Amino acid sequence: MNVRRSAAALATIAVIGSAAPAVAAGPSPSASPSTAVPSGLYGSTDPQYDGVWRQSLALLAQHTVGVRPAAKAVDWLAGQQCANGAFAAFRADPAKACDAKVMVDTNSTAAAVQALAALGGHDAATGKAVSWLKSVQNKDGGWGYEPGGASDTNSTSVVVGALAAVGEKPAEVVKDGKSPYDALLKLALPCSGDGAGAFAYQPDKKGKLAANADATAAGVVGALGRGMVVKAAGKAGGARCTDSGKPTPAQAAANGASYLAHAVAKDGYLTSVLPGAADQPDYGNTADAVVALAAQGGAGQARKPLQWLKKHSEAWAKQSGPAAYAQLIFAAHATGTDPRDFGGVDLVTQLNATGPAPQAAEQSAKDAKDAKDAKDAKDSDKHNNSGFGVWWFVGICLVAGMGVGFLLSGRTKRQQP
Repeated sequence: MNVRRSAAALATIAVIGSAAPAVAAGPSPSASPSTAVPSGLYGSTDPQYDGVWRQSLALLAQHTVGVRPAAKAVDWLAGQQCANGAFAAFRADPAKACDAKVMVDTNSTAAAVQALAALGGHDAATGKAVSWLKSVQNKDGGWGYEPGGASDTNSTSVVVGALAAVGEKPAEVVKDGKSPYDALLKLALPCSGDGAGAFAYQPDKKGKLAANADATAAGVVGALGRGMVVKAAGKAGGARCTDSGKPTPAQAAANGASYLAHAVAKDGYLTSVLPGAADQPDYGNTADAVVALAAQGGAGQARKPLQWLKKHSEAWAKQSGPAAYAQLIFAAHATGTDPRDFGGVDLVTQLNATGPAPQAAEQSAKDAKDAKDAKDAKDSDKHNNSGFGVWWFVGICLVAGMGVGFLLSGRTKRQQP
């Protein structure tokens, strides 16, 4: 699930289809970070705008495939939390208390909650984070990227995932009688006209809704009350758009899936939403669409974009880093696909290589060292014991030789006349 991408923010994203979250206008993250990358953080690019986001996705993806993340990677993420429970995109000095200048946001906070809740043992941290999220819920039931900002589909959906991750029922998290589902339904387009069934990111200045594929992928998952990690629907669901009856979250999810299925029907991918950019594949949004389609209608509904990603996403993921690998792992998981053989690519190994070695790898290295030490000790003992054995044997032979000499001497004396 990608986070907020406003027109100004989209201009800052350097890589088409990047998994990095949106930020206020400014310099794009560079390959040569101006901020030192902490040793516990995944990825090598400047973490200023997406440190917590990419770390959360990386750790969540590792957990999803049974990999135990490095302790220092988990500690780094937990250490980014402010005293009030919120997370910023990145704090270079987590020992320094958060103040008004620290720009906390709902997306980083909700992503961290999903990761820490999955890993377990962080109930206090996730509890504080969820309390903060509830405190900044808008009157329409949704959330914006920044506290107090207008609700948008992406932010509301990632918060829904955080609520579900800690066992909360999103429908019961209300502000002025409105739940997150009410906010999402207000951002869903009808089944007639342009963008039928899609979700908008936000209303425009005139209050009109425009279809947004990125928001639609997020909105489908959010309307289903799910987070970033989903399993395919138990039985195939219909991705048919209908406005009949009272709008429900489930129907809004089906409508959104219908829009996505139509969008990927021809080429197998979603196109970039960068303002002014020529149509080109958006890998991150396509991966999100796979998750959404599988969650709503089963793995079969996501087959075409999944196959496209298997053939074409390797270079993008390598360039974009840990969050991109995580998105592909989520897509594989949602469709029952082996992430260790994703079009011939081992996504798990590639993700692990972008940061500190997971605990299993650390333990394997320790076990190998212990085994070597034990072998060296055994060889040393064998050597020492072998030396002792040789000299013990020589000594026995000398004693035996002396005994034979005495025996022969006695026999000689008895034989003398």
